[in-house]
Amino acid sequence: LAEPGFLSCRLTYTPPGGKPVTAVAGAGFEPEKLKPSLPVPDDFDAFWTAQKAKLRAQKPEPVLTDVKSPQAEVDTFDLQIPGLDWRPVSAYFARPKDAKPGSCPIILSVHGAGVRGSNLGGAAGNARGYHALSVDLNANGIPNGKPDSYYTDLANGDLKDYRYVGRDDREKCYFLGMFLRLVRTLDFLCAQPEWDGKHVIVTGGSQGGGQSLAAAGLDPRVTLICAGVPAICDHSGKVAGRINGWPKLVPDVDGKPDPKVLEAARYFDCVNFASRAKCRSVLSVGFIDTVCPPSSVYAAYNALPGPKDIVCEPLMGHSSTQRIGAAFSAAMREHLK
Repeated sequence: LAEPGFLSCRLTYTPPGGKPVTAVAGAGFEPEKLKPSLPVPDDFDAFWTAQKAKLRAQKPEPVLTDVKSPQAEVDTFDLQIPGLDWRPVSAYFARPKDAKPGSCPIILSVHGAGVRGSNLGGAAGNARGYHALSVDLNANGIPNGKPDSYYTDLANGDLKDYRYVGRDDREKCYFLGMFLRLVRTLDFLCAQPEWDGKHVIVTGGSQGGGQSLAAAGLDPRVTLICAGVPAICDHSGKVAGRINGWPKLVPDVDGKPDPKVLEAARYFDCVNFASRAKCRSVLSVGFIDTVCPPSSVYAAYNALPGPKDIVCEPLMGHSSTQRIGAAFSAAMREHLK
């Protein structure tokens, strides 16, 4: 390749009388030199500063409801915090029973794409395993603990294609509420007397990886992110001849990116949030990922100004591996030493 980027090699063989067999591999060419497809908007920081000020001007009372804990050493709660003109924070919050004031780091787990409630076991497991204040936050601000049919109906109804809602207007884009819920959740966690005042970890994969980048760019209290194959990156990739990352937010009009959506999307591009993140970051990337193309992940990774590492998997698509999981766990434990 004559410029920084990625190529994929797809091989297909059809044996006599058999079905086609396909294999794919990817190769990166100086990916550490990939640049943002468009610059950060001049008023990016002003826009988000105003949104956070609007958020914090409203001071709702969090509602905590006891939930039976899957871990004997941990107290667990359903957490609800009202929103503004978007859905509320809806999560499971877990806290070690023996937590003393100033003794616990924060671990915020955020979700990939889809419509589902929060994960009680995940919140409790992190609280126990890391002696942390742990929240598992569902991405869509919907009730937790409902039957599967409830979430299926939402996915096929009110939240069908939620990622495209309001995409031509930065004041109405669906990701505005999703990202502000991150800030509101961190405000809640950092107000807990058990927080150690030092460590704030945000972790997730895919859409959750993008949310991790957004949280770090929006909130300087974040000290580590572990972002697996992050989505919501490089919305304007086609401008630079690259493939946009999920959610492929910008459609084409007459063969070119829709200009109105393209402009609004820049305020929700996690490449831009990455450029504002000062924390330590660990990312993963699959070289044959067609959902979150490796060029979109590297565009975000290269924008990160702080200490960082990336785990590369040339034969991985939109997925994870044991090696990635081990790297994230090691980074978290090292960070909390």
